[in-house]
Amino acid sequence: MTDAGMDAVQRRLMFEDECILVDETDHVVGHDSKYNCHLMENIEAKNLLHRAFSVFLFNSNYELLLQQRSKAKVTFPLVWTNTCCSHPQNNDVEIMAVVDLPVGYEGITARDLWLDELGIVAEDVPVDEFTALGRMLYKALSDGKWGEHELDYLLFIVWDVKVQPNPDEVADIKYVSREELKELVRKADAGEEGLKLSPWFRLDHVEKGTLSEAVDMKTIHKL
Repeated sequence: MTDAGMDAVQRRLMFEDECILVDETDHVVGHDSKYNCHLMENIEAKNLLHRAFSVFLFNSNYELLLQQRSKAKVTFPLVWTNTCCSHPQNNDVEIMAVVDLPVGYEGITARDLWLDELGIVAEDVPVDEFTALGRMLYKALSDGKWGEHELDYLLFIVWDVKVQPNPDEVADIKYVSREELKELVRKADAGEEGLKLSPWFRLDHVEKGTLSEAVDMKTIHKL
């Protein structure tokens, strides 16, 4: 997508939102616009790395809520991914959110997951039900111009919610079981039905009730 092709919502988000720049040990080294942080020429030339978070929300049947990113998204349009992915903003509150996970991320998920993307009411989801599972560092090309280079915090929750997706952000949603997710991955890997999955999501330990055993906020896993 060219700059001229952005709709008003995506243009505002790309130029007004500022991401938190970190090094590979997750120490803050600066900040820059969402636009600059997602240009592959900057990622490659300046090694720009920014903090992000990914929410994995399961219902009481342990089905994962997936979303298909809207066609208007600058990076990875129409790609299926986990429940919500976004970035903490460059302000004192959200820079310090990592100190007290997951409680520190409550305001961030309220803005992005509950309000902007899926229309979930923040008050309906207790923040202490989140599990901060770990951190993942990855780089991925979206197209010739745009990409991601993120240090991603993985936040899990099992909770039943009402969803009203924002069409500016989300093209479609669905809940999938473990077997249905495996089939989605198989189809994507085989190139069937034009199905595309984001490069950043995985799951395990949820249905078995052993999520706490997988928690590791000390290690930064590189993909």
